[in-house]
Amino acid sequence: MTIKKLSDTIASQIAAGEVVDRPVSVVKELIENAIDAGASEIRVEIRKAGREHIRVSDNGEGILYEELELAVSRHATSKLSKTEELFDIKTLGFRGEALASIGSVSHLTLVSKPASQDVAAKLTVDGGSNSPMQRVAAPIGTEITVQDLFYNVPARLKFLRKDVTEAKHITGLITRYAMAYPQIRWSLTQDGNLEFQSTGNGNRIEILQALFGTNESKSLMPLSFGEKDLSIDGFISDLSLTRSNRKDITLFVNGRWVQDPTLTAAVIKAYNTMLMVGRYPVVVLFLTIPTSLVDVNVHPTKAEVRFRDQDHVFSGVQRAIRRGLLAYTPIPDLNSLNLWGRQASSTIPVSFDEKWQAQPAEPMQTPIGGDPTAMQQEPLPGTHLPLLRLIGQVASTYLVAEGPDGLYLIDQHAAHERVLFDQMMAQYRASMIPSQKFIESIPVELSPEKAGILEANLETMTSLGFEIEPFGPNTFLIRSIPMIVDRGDPKDAILAVVDAFEEDETPLENEAQAKIAARVCKGMAVKGGQALSEAEQRNLLLNLEASQSPRTCPHGRPTMIHLSANLLERQFGRRGAR
Repeated sequence: MTIKKLSDTIASQIAAGEVVDRPVSVVKELIENAIDAGASEIRVEIRKAGREHIRVSDNGEGILYEELELAVSRHATSKLSKTEELFDIKTLGFRGEALASIGSVSHLTLVSKPASQDVAAKLTVDGGSNSPMQRVAAPIGTEITVQDLFYNVPARLKFLRKDVTEAKHITGLITRYAMAYPQIRWSLTQDGNLEFQSTGNGNRIEILQALFGTNESKSLMPLSFGEKDLSIDGFISDLSLTRSNRKDITLFVNGRWVQDPTLTAAVIKAYNTMLMVGRYPVVVLFLTIPTSLVDVNVHPTKAEVRFRDQDHVFSGVQRAIRRGLLAYTPIPDLNSLNLWGRQASSTIPVSFDEKWQAQPAEPMQTPIGGDPTAMQQEPLPGTHLPLLRLIGQVASTYLVAEGPDGLYLIDQHAAHERVLFDQMMAQYRASMIPSQKFIESIPVELSPEKAGILEANLETMTSLGFEIEPFGPNTFLIRSIPMIVDRGDPKDAILAVVDAFEEDETPLENEAQAKIAARVCKGMAVKGGQALSEAEQRNLLLNLEASQSPRTCPHGRPTMIHLSANLLERQFGRRGAR
């Protein structure tokens, strides 16, 4: 094969693939340039989730007329001049690739005016080719417009997700950078609608409420921590606010949003033993470290960093969060709990050192019968449940029932999920989902990111018996819900649905209604710790017996544990004991 040099156009498009892989990448590069330019106001406008149109305007220092063409060429930057500065970077941008990369895969228009010049300069770049510059009237600052992104790289367009997903990423980016730079006035407009706006007064609490909603932000606690070469500020969630994934662990290092596995692991470890397995906290942390101790020249997107002393940063993050949790979260005193209806007579203060770690569990003792395998569980008999006789409820969470083949311990939440799901899907297939209207509509406030997801899928919610309508910015009114789930909190159902869309970016591609119904039922099912009357317990058992898939909830979690008569006999030494 003959070796030949790539053309400048191909080389630029290859470089663009490293820096710009979706619309949110364009927005990220442009707002970081605006921050570096000292802007106090940044406005972002997008259409069609950024595929068709992106415009970022700022009131920063602008670009000189004679340097405008140089600014859109590769490896041109004002932020580095010698090698030593590469290891002491104090700006967000430094590679000099962003504008050139964006211009090579779009129609880019750049208008900029510094305070030292009387008029602004305008430059257009089409697929990497510059048009002659023009002098135009414009305010001080820079305005960059990107149209028809990837118009000359159609293969890249095929990898983009649906508009609701791409728009969600952009909204998340803007709101998070607004958290990091609250002194800047931010605004985001999508398809002509104002999605997010901040005052620029420096108050992070206001932006926190916009990012997570008023209700969830109440569960976030401020954090401040400092030691040698490391300062940490931000917010951590109490133990009542969790997620099923790590997406709401947001980390900034010296004002740069990073996705660092080590820091994320430190956050998760700080919550170790405090959260249920598979649940993750909501955390927003801003780390300040001397720039000489951080290497940001790791990845073209600048989303990864390396620390000179990684262990010091890891342990610092862990200690900071652990201290915050111990300061804000009261540790229950077992001696003061009301157990079995009796109030303890004394209170013994309990405290833990911040370095406390979970101790390994005690080894399981050999059963009475002497057989080490006596605790091994036998497979559940058959595919359907036999007729069960209700015995009662334990800890307001589990139902105890007797069957012809032994004892059944049933998780009431998982079982109710299965029952509700089967009923809802049966009604949906029959096109008969009766709804319960509310006398007074229930308002639900969501973050801009989540509001966009719900609004894009209102039609699917309607097909499942919900009547939901927009009511102002990021707010919706619930007017009716399916009758079979009218016992639970409708807000929980809506939040569960939105979370489902965030975790699965293509929930509407296949079996959309089934996936949404499963989430709705999870939010509306009776919870653990909820006392049920005897009639409610019996009704739940009867409905579970009628299910075609009674062993698991719609998400695959087991609904029951079966203790066979043989297992009980071995445990009590009635079989095999001599």
